[in-house]
Amino acid sequence: MTYDVAVVGAGVVGCAIARALARHPRLRVALVEAQDDVGQGTSKANTAILHTGFDAVPGSLEARLVREGGRLLAAYAAESGIPVEEVGALLVAWDEEQFAALPRLAEKAERNDHHATGLIGPADLYEREPHLGPGALAALHVPGESVICPWTTTLAYATQAVRHGVDLHLNSRVERASRQDDTHVLTTGRGTLRARWLVNAAGLYADTLDRHLGHHDFSVTPRRGQLLVFDKLARDLVRHILLPVPTALGKGVLVAPTVHGNVLLGPTAEDLDDKRATGSTADGLALLREKGRRILPGLLDEEVTAVYAGLRAATEQDDYRISAHPEQAYVTVGGIRSTGLTASLAIAEHVTGLLTEAGLDAGSARDLEPARMPNLGEAFPRPYQRPELIAADPEYGTLVCHCERVSRGEIRDALTSTIPPAGLDGLRRRTRARAGRCQGFYCGAAVRALFEGVGE
Repeated sequence: MTYDVAVVGAGVVGCAIARALARHPRLRVALVEAQDDVGQGTSKANTAILHTGFDAVPGSLEARLVREGGRLLAAYAAESGIPVEEVGALLVAWDEEQFAALPRLAEKAERNDHHATGLIGPADLYEREPHLGPGALAALHVPGESVICPWTTTLAYATQAVRHGVDLHLNSRVERASRQDDTHVLTTGRGTLRARWLVNAAGLYADTLDRHLGHHDFSVTPRRGQLLVFDKLARDLVRHILLPVPTALGKGVLVAPTVHGNVLLGPTAEDLDDKRATGSTADGLALLREKGRRILPGLLDEEVTAVYAGLRAATEQDDYRISAHPEQAYVTVGGIRSTGLTASLAIAEHVTGLLTEAGLDAGSARDLEPARMPNLGEAFPRPYQRPELIAADPEYGTLVCHCERVSRGEIRDALTSTIPPAGLDGLRRRTRARAGRCQGFYCGAAVRALFEGVGE
């Protein structure tokens, strides 16, 4: 079979594009992913922030798509049950140079149509964040910045796409790409796929696939970000997303609450050559502790429940690299940085527009049936807190993971969902089982038994 469109890369952006194309029932769409689950690459390890875009480069494509995407994703999250908490951000100045930069950042926010920012002095700052380390001079308050569950977002897009006819090809790394008789031929680890149109959303490998098609517009440099996740007992230490004044390497090390009730410290920003270097390092973790001690000293007294690292797809450009090549029936979606989660729905609309302008006959569009996702957020009722749900199905009242309060019913639902997990890590991302302070020490055997069908 020849697909109308193949989307390579099932990260948050690729899944959003597949979902957007699924609105057109006449299109046969393939979503092609190298790994065994959606959201396994750069999407898996971001800082889980729903940005306002206040600090983007004014006039850039990224600024526009983040601004539009933020509004779209906030509405989509409300419809789909994706947990979001609007906590706001404080951009904290720790020295005179950073203090001098705050008015420029406020002006930049104005140019990005974010008019709610305001400078606050140290008294106001410490009243808002009483556990902040000593020595802060001032801050830029940025209302509207939120935290979100990035994993549920990606899964919601993919679930909706698959339920509306998109074929998801997992474990299908694209090894070669060529064009024969106006058809793209993708040689993958699980066979050959053919498509008339191709969308390259391959994240870290977007430059590699671009070169298969004869383009050399950008190179991806994997930028490693290591992060520490602190126990839920640390949650009361911080009320906002605490940001440093940004540098050329990124937004710097932040402290942020998560929708799961933890506190995040990170990321580092290390430009590497190896696109598989997702391990943490002693130096990286030491740097995070040093930064964290200054920002929120009490945080370092709390227990760390997890350490992880992810790679961002940095390029030599300051903007997204999204471009259409009509003569090849091909669209490149490269250079999507950490803002890609926020911008994902706007990127999908932009890419769909590029495809149709280039000649794709998508046919009529339809509304998609909403995909209601399981709530993993601490600010909203979980199944074990809902007596009416437990009365109807006692499995929701039987806890398996006591750290994260995950019930047998939630695990069962994940295992029988539209896109079931391929392993225990996938099950953890879908339910939070084994993600708490014991990291599966107490519940691991029971969770594994359910996954393998023994616990039914």
